[in-house]
Amino acid sequence: MSTLHLIDHPLVQHKLTLMRRKEASTNSFRRMLGELSTLMAYEITRDMPLSDIEIETPLETMTGKVIDGKKLVLVSILRAGNGFLDGMLNVVPGARIGHIGLYRDPETLKPVEYYFKMPENMSERDAIVVDPMLATGNSAVAAVQQLKDKCNPKSIKFMCLLAAPEGVKTLQAAHPDVDIYTAAVDRELNEHGYILPGLGDAGDRIFGTK
Repeated sequence: MSTLHLIDHPLVQHKLTLMRRKEASTNSFRRMLGELSTLMAYEITRDMPLSDIEIETPLETMTGKVIDGKKLVLVSILRAGNGFLDGMLNVVPGARIGHIGLYRDPETLKPVEYYFKMPENMSERDAIVVDPMLATGNSAVAAVQQLKDKCNPKSIKFMCLLAAPEGVKTLQAAHPDVDIYTAAVDRELNEHGYILPGLGDAGDRIFGTK
């Protein structure tokens, strides 16, 4: 079974609480998401492999360690996943970007794919799939399955702001090899598949479309 990582750093929890408030403006919500995703990126990249390179300091030659960001792919589940990208790129600016377009059918709550675009040589890369909400888990399961079927990256992790217990269970059951990173696991889903207490529709709040 995959591991659920709860990122409970005080700064992460502080910013998440401010984002949850219904009076938070589109501008402040978007800004805090960028800040929070930068903080979360430090945790999810904690075990990234390092390689040795020789450099010269102002005083002498030494061997230092670097991350090869070009081997990391941030995979955004459109559209809300894009809100994570700028903040994460502050930490790993060399990362490549992939996109998976999914929308949730309002009747069945099942995901429907409309777009898929990844960098080349994915089998040599580690992927981090990002989506603010892990609600039913159906979109996350579908996105990870598409990644495995079409390009089979070296490893896959999933990162979200909020998760519901139902979504965590669904993703872990379908993909027990994919670790989940989140800032909070909320109480439950309502009858429309929204997380409670949650923060509303993340895409609408990021882009100001409601």
